Amino acid sequence: MKRGVVNVEALFSADSKSASEASWCQVVEEDVLTLDVEGVGHYTLMWTPTVANTTAQGYTLEDGLLGEGEQPEGLALAMGFALSEGLITSLSDIKCLSVCPDDPKVVQVQLHHPETVKIGRKNVVINSSCGICGPREILEDNALLLPVVDDSLRLQRQLFVPLMEQMRAGQHIFEQTGGSHAAAIFDDTGKVLAVAEDLGRHNALDKAIGMVLLQRGNVNNCGVVLSSRLSLEMVLKAVRTGLQIMLAVSAPTSLAIQVADKFGVTLCGFVREQRATVYTHPQRVTGADRG
Repeated sequence: MKRGVVNVEALFSADSKSASEASWCQVVEEDVLTLDVEGVGHYTLMWTPTVANTTAQGYTLEDGLLGEGEQPEGLALAMGFALSEGLITSLSDIKCLSVCPDDPKVVQVQLHHPETVKIGRKNVVINSSCGICGPREILEDNALLLPVVDDSLRLQRQLFVPLMEQMRAGQHIFEQTGGSHAAAIFDDTGKVLAVAEDLGRHNALDKAIGMVLLQRGNVNNCGVVLSSRLSLEMVLKAVRTGLQIMLAVSAPTSLAIQVADKFGVTLCGFVREQRATVYTHPQRVTGADRG
């Protein structure tokens, strides 16, 4: 059973001279998901659930996924968020994840060593357009202790278009509402491993990361395609998770470019039809035409 779209009644005008008419519209669903991280704090995310999970589900490193049903989207978002925001450095830091059986809008997270978690914000509400942003000091003294990402991935320039097309093919909610973002993780062969949608671009990226983590345990040697602009917080998520290449349909910000350059991420903006602009670390883009 799919979710993510809500029908609402509205008044529609074809132009300024036409009378308004009552009509039904499809809009993207907005809901609340709370991550309760034991010993650390809680994070309330405004998100778009696209799968109706009706049974409690869980995850442990030893047993993998626990429970039945479709893609455990809430667990994927929680897992991707934990990694991309620095709550964990790998899946081995997680003791268990579980969807609360009494409230499916709560994901309970237990870490092996919660006392070692150092993060700037906790017990917060994170809306659909704002992640936990790092301070500008990361450019001067690496206040967030970010690693430089690996330089193992190479991507042929001619794969930009099919990768973007595969992401768009997975944007079912956007097709109906025009109100969601998407992210697609791909590997070193150009194969798309996961596509996720959400009203928030940060959530879409975290979901896609979490889906790949659930499939294979890491996002090593991977890149991401985004329907959104390349902002600082999106690049920070890539650095923390080790994503080496970011392709986006829109523009990067100045801080995004500076952070990507400092920590080794290849940033490609305005990837539309045959065009693209590579802002940082172009060595990962192979082929005669890099423009």
